[in-house]
Amino acid sequence: MSGMGRWIDRWADFQPRKAAIIFQGRIITYSALAQRIRELAVFFNAELGVSRGDRVAFLGYNHPDFLAALFACSRIGAMLVPLNWRLTAAELGYMIEDAEPAALLATPEFRTHAEELRTRFGGLKLVAVDFESPGWSSPAGLVDGGSDADPRVTYDEPILIVYTSGTTGRPKGAVLSQSAIFWNAVNAIHAHDLTSADHVLAALPVFHVGGLNIQAVPALHSGATVTLHPRFHADAMLREIASGRPTLTALVPATAQAMIDSPLWAGTDLSSLRLAALGSSVIPTPVIRAFLDRGVPVTQIYGATETGPIAIFLRAGDCERIGSTGKPAIHCEVRAVNREGGDVEVAEQGEILVRGPNVLARYWRNEEATNEALRDGWFHTGDIGYRDVEGFWYITDRCKDVIISGGENIYPAELEAVLLDCAQVRECAVVARPDPRWGEVPVAFVVRNPGGGLDRAEVLSLYEGRLARFKHPRDVIFVDALPRNAMGKMLRARLREELMELRAT
Repeated sequence: MSGMGRWIDRWADFQPRKAAIIFQGRIITYSALAQRIRELAVFFNAELGVSRGDRVAFLGYNHPDFLAALFACSRIGAMLVPLNWRLTAAELGYMIEDAEPAALLATPEFRTHAEELRTRFGGLKLVAVDFESPGWSSPAGLVDGGSDADPRVTYDEPILIVYTSGTTGRPKGAVLSQSAIFWNAVNAIHAHDLTSADHVLAALPVFHVGGLNIQAVPALHSGATVTLHPRFHADAMLREIASGRPTLTALVPATAQAMIDSPLWAGTDLSSLRLAALGSSVIPTPVIRAFLDRGVPVTQIYGATETGPIAIFLRAGDCERIGSTGKPAIHCEVRAVNREGGDVEVAEQGEILVRGPNVLARYWRNEEATNEALRDGWFHTGDIGYRDVEGFWYITDRCKDVIISGGENIYPAELEAVLLDCAQVRECAVVARPDPRWGEVPVAFVVRNPGGGLDRAEVLSLYEGRLARFKHPRDVIFVDALPRNAMGKMLRARLREELMELRAT
């Protein structure tokens, strides 16, 4: 065994009594975590019949056994399939049918979902995490006759199948190898200056590579401590920062905003945080400023499920460069290309391509999608951006979100930036509406700040003298909130659907 399965064992040799994971007041030392990983590896192998190339799924809130299962799978050459607990049983059924896991681990909150899936997929074995129930297996102690490691396993073995959000069509399972996880960890260590002295506060869902691989797994590779929360709660995060004194945390715009809005925000001592990493989507300037004003440097992480996710990042020393997502990760290459595939000039926008050892190996059982996304080793992100003369990158939009009106490209992010300059606007999104004359026109969805009386005419007046007339939104729709996925990413497809429904009424 020469893959990532050795990481925790090695740290257990160096620092057996150090806290690896803190979970709901329970301290799991590196020695105890190494033991739990070996137990799960033997259990998977002997009790469940899982071996090299097989899949194990996990459905539940953040839990130490998720991380232990990841490393256990890495020892025996199996693959972990994290499932999004926000999905319905029907949606999860597609992923189970596609990945064909030998077993499904579930926390008690998702017992009913798991049993529904077993009814549909008769061969699916259920494993209880932190509860007992008839018909469920429960790993407790070492199982006789099983192996905790396969000597054939190397860093080339696949370890994760992470399903994309599937907002346009069926989700795709991005296959990440142990090597990709390792090189992503190296990129993360460089992004955060991460060492064994750090203490990471992790509350983003680990079924997403952002919650798992921006800080949590790299921290364990570095011998640091991870305080793991089952779910994100703004007040709980702030209390943890005050009492647990973490040095690092990862957030998305929605969770960062929730912390800022908490009544505890102003009175919480944030001085232990030497860095907060934000990612998943373009970070609103007011959110960044709120952290900087409290003395907390903010780095931005850019990437995708398929890049592990770390591809571009802004280091702490550059945190005042608001708007930029930084420079390519130390083990990544990044370029921007035009529609013909040629490299664009400095300051010219193009589709962002990423190449590096952290990039996915393929999409699970989807050769067509693999060939479309991976060309000559470059992953086509579908994002639009540019680099400046100093090599800093800026992400402006998704290719599919660009609005083509009368033959002119309109980038929603440019219009949204104007709206976010208005103190009465809390959130916004600009999407395309079909138009018989122009092909498409922009329409703005706006969430007003509490007590704000902003109306349609006032919103449209914000663009006067700032952007060319053809870019101005043709309509404004006020909403209470914008649809987002589990990682806080805007679901623009939902907004486009709402526009179509409004046109039909």
